[in-house]
Amino acid sequence: MRKDEWVDGDAQRIGQLSWMLFLKLFDAKEQEYELMKDNYESPIPVKFQWRNWAEDDEWITWETLINFVNNELFPWLKELKTSEDKPMSYIIKWVFEDSYNYMKSWTIMRQVINKLDEIDFNKKEEVHIFNDIYEQLLNDLQSAGNAGEFYTPRAVTQFIVERVQPKLWDRIIDHACGTGWFLTWALEYVRKNYVKTAEDEELLQKNIYWAELKQLPHLLATTNLILHGIENPSNLKHKDSLAKPINDITDKDMYDIILMNPPFWWTIKDGIEQNFPAEFRTKETANLFMVLIMETLKNNWKAWIVLPDGFLFAEWIETRIKEKLLDECNLHTIIRLPKSVFAPYASVATNLLFFTKWEPTKEIWYYRVDMPEGYKAFSKTKPIQLKHLDCAKDWWDNRVEIKDEVVEWGTETWKAKKFTIDEIKKWGYNLDLCGYPTKAEEVILSPEETASNFIKRREELEVQLDEKINQILSLIK
Repeated sequence: MRKDEWVDGDAQRIGQLSWMLFLKLFDAKEQEYELMKDNYESPIPVKFQWRNWAEDDEWITWETLINFVNNELFPWLKELKTSEDKPMSYIIKWVFEDSYNYMKSWTIMRQVINKLDEIDFNKKEEVHIFNDIYEQLLNDLQSAGNAGEFYTPRAVTQFIVERVQPKLWDRIIDHACGTGWFLTWALEYVRKNYVKTAEDEELLQKNIYWAELKQLPHLLATTNLILHGIENPSNLKHKDSLAKPINDITDKDMYDIILMNPPFWWTIKDGIEQNFPAEFRTKETANLFMVLIMETLKNNWKAWIVLPDGFLFAEWIETRIKEKLLDECNLHTIIRLPKSVFAPYASVATNLLFFTKWEPTKEIWYYRVDMPEGYKAFSKTKPIQLKHLDCAKDWWDNRVEIKDEVVEWGTETWKAKKFTIDEIKKWGYNLDLCGYPTKAEEVILSPEETASNFIKRREELEVQLDEKINQILSLIK
């Protein structure tokens, strides 16, 4: 694909590959349905099924291939008529409504199609191999500019799911799923520990829910979940989870487990904040998602969220959100992560918040994950691995307070410690505790990364400044 000058960058290349992969996968599923289900009727006409245009390189080659894709295939898929008796029709329409074909070279497109046709998705061993390849492609997308905002390191995702321990009967959701890795890990965890029959698998698939606003991650997530055995990904909605007013939430919008890495500092549509109570209205998406999570989490159930350091110590609206969190939920654990965990596409320090909605918080345990020996920082070539979180896993099951060996500025600091709710309230709901000692982590960036981070941080500060000014003006009024 790099030889096609019209496909610009890794994000477009992977997006291009994914719509082809989706059609190839869907066709393989349909061939399976045709054998197993009586009177199965495809939502895609024969002419547009993968097997009838992509697999046959005799009737459609030369320039007619590009013309067919651009002027027949895509227009039809974008305008696909949906129906309740064909639930997959909704998925196809959502996948293609904002998708585009960027390729202009019919020869390169033919080569890509032929390479995909070498894979037999009805053979489990080939699916497993390609699944590993696809995961690597998604990981590589981390370096594709701002597309990296979709991804949470696999080690962090697995660590969280293993701590949350979802069950077969749990309704699980990710309100902004990116490429769907939290849910794939949840699927595999439940399959390994609870699925024994075909009925169990059917129940598991019905209990997995997810939503994604942006087109590319939505397409990637749909393909990813199909690769991981989701036969009918109709629970994957192409929508903005923040668009529904909080007051309109009903029982069907409630979930047992919520797993999320909310997008930080996104620009939301004008008026979205009006869907939330006045005391929580803000342009900061992570804050709005925190309110949504608390409102859609069932009583006696649990959530895990990754949030930047700013939420822990921020005031104003963040303080009111933290008050609501600690009053309505039991925030029992905060795991602090080094800021290079999301390198190279973000250098913000993050935190894992684990809480249940059943009683107010009485105490919060903190644990700080330090850089492993021999590392100055994580990077694309040296990413965080699950073994780097083994210390946190061991501590989780045997919680003890751990004091730092080196005293910083004459003050004792802690790697792990328990704080009471009275202490938290006394400090004005500042949750920035058990942080990193000065110069605990050295991050060496290239000039390009330094410039990019500077521009991004300046934009973030401008957004935050505008928000504070608006808050002050609202108080004056």
